Amino acid sequence: MTTVGIIGAGNIGQALARGFVDHGYDVVIANSRGPETLADFVATLGDRARAATAQDAAEAADIAVVTVPLKAYRDIPVEPLRGKTVLDTNNYYWERDGRIAELDEKRTTTAQMLQDHLPDSTVVKAFNHIGAAEILTTGSPAGTPGRRALATASDSDEGVALITRIYDEFGFDTVNIGPLTDSWRIERDTPGYGIPQDRDELERNLARAER
Repeated sequence: MTTVGIIGAGNIGQALARGFVDHGYDVVIANSRGPETLADFVATLGDRARAATAQDAAEAADIAVVTVPLKAYRDIPVEPLRGKTVLDTNNYYWERDGRIAELDEKRTTTAQMLQDHLPDSTVVKAFNHIGAAEILTTGSPAGTPGRRALATASDSDEGVALITRIYDEFGFDTVNIGPLTDSWRIERDTPGYGIPQDRDELERNLARAER
């Protein structure tokens, strides 16, 4: 059975935890306040989920999800994620994260920052431009007319194939932006960010994005 280690238990983390459990994965979820603070939440998920520290979640993970405020990305354990695929939901909100010069000056992307922090992991941008409440409510079966699409970016073809399968399980089509250097096309304030759109609409919005 595949175990998903989720580091970050905010709205996105909790929605993904519930979705992964519903699709037959085991989940180990962590936050910054300690596993005891997640006891009530994991109890609602059943036997497939447990709370842990970030270190334990990273060690247990076959697939990891990093869904923390961007300002906390350096706290993500490095060694236990070596060789693993890491889904990155992070976004840059300077009002929350403080000013980050490299992003303000367009010298990197949020996903590249996480990849630099995890040099031996495979970082894949995922679930960063959909509201938490929509993750479990706006998907639909493959082939449904107007099926919602989500974007991804990765430097790994295998990483893109993995998130394409996961998106499909959650009920979404996939649009591959390309490498992490181009993941800015679906960051905050771009045309495709945060709105429901099908594959064709998302492809057009990604093409319209200006850095």
